[in-house]
Amino acid sequence: MWRSKRNVRITYTPLSGPSSDGGPQRIDDLVTYQSIGSDKVQSVRGIDTAVIGGGADGWAWHWRGKGWLMIASSRWEVLGYGTVTEGEEEQWAVTYFAKTLPTPAGLDIYSRSQQGLSDGLLGQIKEALKGIEDEGFQKLVDGLFEVPRDVE
Repeated sequence: MWRSKRNVRITYTPLSGPSSDGGPQRIDDLVTYQSIGSDKVQSVRGIDTAVIGGGADGWAWHWRGKGWLMIASSRWEVLGYGTVTEGEEEQWAVTYFAKTLPTPAGLDIYSRSQQGLSDGLLGQIKEALKGIEDEGFQKLVDGLFEVPRDVE
């Protein structure tokens, strides 16, 4: 999905309290990006609802698009996150998203830093992901790539 994109930014904003029906926590999800070779910033908005039960509480989410994307949905989950403070502080997270009609399953490694993660930390994360012994998952790890970004 991101191979032809650059400057991808994801902003999660907690929505106040549980959903109106007393259900699970929800967050507003805003993704902005540019196509490679274009200065136009595009966006995708959705609402993420925490999946409750099955040990997934707070780690798995159900995304539903807003506006014309209301018909689109997907499930994603946080596989890990952390902060490393050797040298400069680096904050990271790894997510897995399930296959949908328009997109294959995938892995994302996020960084809060505009410069991205250091090569050393990125290597450590990839090595840890390689420890998951599932052939399909390993294909996702092998297919990881860096999304280009303009560093200011």
